[in-house]
Amino acid sequence: MPDLDNPPPKQRTGLAHLVDATGYSLEGLRVLNCEAAFRQEAVLAFFLFVTFFVFDATAIQFAILGILFFILFAVEALNTAIESIVDEISPQRSEFARNTKDLGSFAVMCVLIAIGTYMFVTLFTILELLG
Repeated sequence: MPDLDNPPPKQRTGLAHLVDATGYSLEGLRVLNCEAAFRQEAVLAFFLFVTFFVFDATAIQFAILGILFFILFAVEALNTAIESIVDEISPQRSEFARNTKDLGSFAVMCVLIAIGTYMFVTLFTILELLG
C-alpha cells in the first residue's frame, strides 16, 4: 500500500536528471571500487593497455580492448549488485544463494575469457606482421 503521507519525490528532467544520474553512476563506481575483483580487473586493464601500446596496436585494436573492459566492468557491477541482493535476502547458506552467485561469477569469467582471447589473437597478429 502506498504511503500517502510521504509521496515519492517528483523525478527531475532534462539537465538536472543527467546530473543526478551521473552522481548515481559515480557512487556506483565508488561502491564497485571497494570490490577486490574490480580493482584487480582495473590493474589488468592498465597492463593490457600498456602492452598494446608497447606493441604499437592500432586505434581500432585499442578501441575494441576498451569496449571489452567496459563490458567487463558493467558485468562486474551487475555481479556485485546480485551478490548484495542475495546476501540481503538469503543471509544463510543455501543452494539458491550459491547458484545465483556462481552464475554471476560465470558471467564475469566469460568476459575475461573474451578479453584473453582477443589479447592473444591481437598480439599474435601484431607479432606475425613484425616477423
